[in-house]
Amino acid sequence: MTTRRNFIRQSGLTVAGLAVAGVSAKAWAPAGAYVSNRPAKRNFTSKAVEETIKKTKAKLKDPKLAWMFENCFPNTLDTTVEYEMKNGKPDTFVITGDIHAMWLRDSSAQVWPYLSLTNQDKELKSLIAGVINRQTKCVLIDSYANAFNKEAEAGEWMSDHTDMKPELHERKWEIDSLCYTVRLAYHYWKTTGDTSVFDADWRKAAALVHKTFVEQQRKDGLGPYKFERETTRQLDTLSNGGYGRPLKPVGLINSSFRPSDDAATYGFLIPSNLFAVTSLKQLAEISKKVTGDQAFAGKCLALAEEVGDAIKKYGIVEHKKYGKVYAFEADGFGNTTFMDDANVPSLLGLPYLGCVEENDPVYANTRKLVWSEDNPYFFRGKAAEGIGGPHIGYDMIWPMSIIMRAMTSKDDQEIKWCIATLRDTDGDTGFMHESFHKDDPKNFTRKWFAWANTLFGELILKVVSEGKTELLPV
Repeated sequence: MTTRRNFIRQSGLTVAGLAVAGVSAKAWAPAGAYVSNRPAKRNFTSKAVEETIKKTKAKLKDPKLAWMFENCFPNTLDTTVEYEMKNGKPDTFVITGDIHAMWLRDSSAQVWPYLSLTNQDKELKSLIAGVINRQTKCVLIDSYANAFNKEAEAGEWMSDHTDMKPELHERKWEIDSLCYTVRLAYHYWKTTGDTSVFDADWRKAAALVHKTFVEQQRKDGLGPYKFERETTRQLDTLSNGGYGRPLKPVGLINSSFRPSDDAATYGFLIPSNLFAVTSLKQLAEISKKVTGDQAFAGKCLALAEEVGDAIKKYGIVEHKKYGKVYAFEADGFGNTTFMDDANVPSLLGLPYLGCVEENDPVYANTRKLVWSEDNPYFFRGKAAEGIGGPHIGYDMIWPMSIIMRAMTSKDDQEIKWCIATLRDTDGDTGFMHESFHKDDPKNFTRKWFAWANTLFGELILKVVSEGKTELLPV
């Protein structure tokens, strides 16, 4: 039985493990002999991506970093996309890596770094349009689900006590799942000018996004969603008959689960509420400029304003050491949590998603808090320091948190440290992982995690594109 995460901590890669990740054992070589880890048979090849790899590698003086970039940046295209034409429209199913299911969040994030190349490659543009089309179908099937099967096939979580359908892999309600679909569609339009993805089905899905957000404000009762699972993991189920801990309706949106797929402690997850505000504004802009639905645009803007005002009132709190900060979670009754989780949207990653400005003083205070031992899920060890989360547990740092630190930093020395640390904590595999032990990078989880791989490639490409190659290891 598979799970969202692979909880077995690996001590390096076995031949079998390499085969699972689409990498032949022959292709892999230990540190010092950097042979490409890319599979010979690839799911999709983009000329623009290949040219970007070639140009970028030429600017990377450190051979290991160049090797890792070549392995990681195309990993989503190499191993996880299943692209075809259906009824005259592109359709792209994107698995996470070691689980054959499509998460709305992961699939959006996995193809995100390729958006800037779409105008150079028609096939790549079509592939990403296919992701948007597939996500539209998913939202129409169930706007509360986080992960989907390619076809209607009963999976391992059909026994969950919620409204499961055979098209669903898992049905954990997470605000960010819907936000990521909006983010991808909005920026695809902004990048390419293509409005074909905003068809009648997409407009129905957009209306469902708004409807679901309103339902989960819980002003008119608990709403239609509840979830329980028979499990030994506390954060894999919800209390109180599947509705979670009580919330006071104050305008914020409940997110029963976090981006980690862990149950929230207090349902008003502030990073995800901030993400929702951004997404609602993007929906409004699409409605005004593309679909011409002024009434829906007004509804989205009104909800964005309401949620934004509630964040200011209930999501910004005084910390005795750092001053005004964004809480991680709140419940409307005055209870909050001071922490961060590595999964994005995180508090650390808010500027990356366009949810706050990097010079926002509240964010600056929050950033200091979450990258410190005052965050209970910040770990510092012999190999590295960074943020983890309860999904894997004590002492396990997520490379994603180090990547987000660099992505949101204006401090060159901080960026330089992040890149060097990422290079040195791959466990000599040439790939990113879900997490690694703070004292031993070879003790890691998930050997095939495409989101982290592609995100690492995005970071390196960003630094090179900004002309900051002096920050890279040599």
